[in-house]
Amino acid sequence: MWCDRSSLPLLVIFCQLSVVRVETAPCQTCHKLTDSFIKGLAITATKNFGGGNTAWEEEKLAKYARSETRLLEIVEGACEKTDFECNQLLEQIEDQVETWWFHRQQEAPDLFDWLCIEELRLCCPPGRYGPQCKECLSGPGGVCGGLGRCEGEGTRLGDGECVCDPGYSGQLCQNCADGYYREKSSNHSTAACAACYHSCKKCSGPQDYKCLDCKPGWILHDNKCVDTDECGTELARCPTNTYCHNTDGSYECRGCDQACVGCMGSGPARCKKCARGYRLKGAKCVDIDECSERAIACPGLNEACINEEGSFHCDCAEGFVRRDSICVENKLPTGPEKGLFDDMTEDEVLVLQQMFFGVVICALATLAAKGDMVFTAIFIGGVAAMAGYWFTEKGDYMLDGFLKGR
Repeated sequence: MWCDRSSLPLLVIFCQLSVVRVETAPCQTCHKLTDSFIKGLAITATKNFGGGNTAWEEEKLAKYARSETRLLEIVEGACEKTDFECNQLLEQIEDQVETWWFHRQQEAPDLFDWLCIEELRLCCPPGRYGPQCKECLSGPGGVCGGLGRCEGEGTRLGDGECVCDPGYSGQLCQNCADGYYREKSSNHSTAACAACYHSCKKCSGPQDYKCLDCKPGWILHDNKCVDTDECGTELARCPTNTYCHNTDGSYECRGCDQACVGCMGSGPARCKKCARGYRLKGAKCVDIDECSERAIACPGLNEACINEEGSFHCDCAEGFVRRDSICVENKLPTGPEKGLFDDMTEDEVLVLQQMFFGVVICALATLAAKGDMVFTAIFIGGVAAMAGYWFTEKGDYMLDGFLKGR
């Protein structure tokens, strides 16, 4: 076994989780595993037990070259940690690997042949395929005449048919495929296949005038393949509101202009009928300007008509916004409200100040004329105070602010 006692429970868990049989593992995984194992052999070829009395250990325990210590080192690096298929296969075949390592290396030095082909039966030898490793079709040049590959070769899969290289066809890839011709050979060997002119299905040379048969969409005329104009025949089948556009060897359907209902080509001048929102003017379908032709295109209050290609729409006029389907004036805030006298000139404010003081003085004078000593005193004091305050800058500022509503 490859592990000590402490690792046995982990190994048991791995074995219980492994439900895929060895027979289902692909040949490629086995090939990769054995290649990695051989690399490990090369890396450890010059190593020994290391530490302590190496000579004594090799004499008493066995040579390092065939030791279990070396086997464990190779196995630990045989698969990358992220390679699930490789690690799974390695867990399943530990007995076979140990058998080869301790008992079969001498008689079967090729680990891949012994393990992947003979023991696990995951692969086949070169030139064979399928569950029974049948022989691939071969010709003078080898498998598939040397001009293709055998489907499933080297694995237990595939049907053994030849998949030919580009330019070749046939059971053994001995023929030139459509669009290729056999070049002339200067010796007795089989000449290679070369490409015909792009429109030729069969030809005798690479020039356009050496065609013997044409590819679909072309017609042979004087050994040349001429494009068939499907748009001028009943061969083209295009859906509604599209038109046929001829291409080399084929055609394509392209959409009509938005001004058309059905068309014979590109643009508004090739319409069969004008679409709604357009009218025929000369030989061309042009947009109808509904905003200028209709008396009231937009009946809503404060609405403006905006013309667009093939139609129009109604929007609120400048300075209006739509609220609850109605265009109302867009009242935007313009800053703090003006005072009562903000629009008055300085001369007008001065006259108003004089009128205000005159009214106050007249009221106090009327009360003083009645002989009331209290109002007489107030009148005299008020006149003196207001007169003094009038001539000060502070009084002028206060009255000016008061009259302006500040």
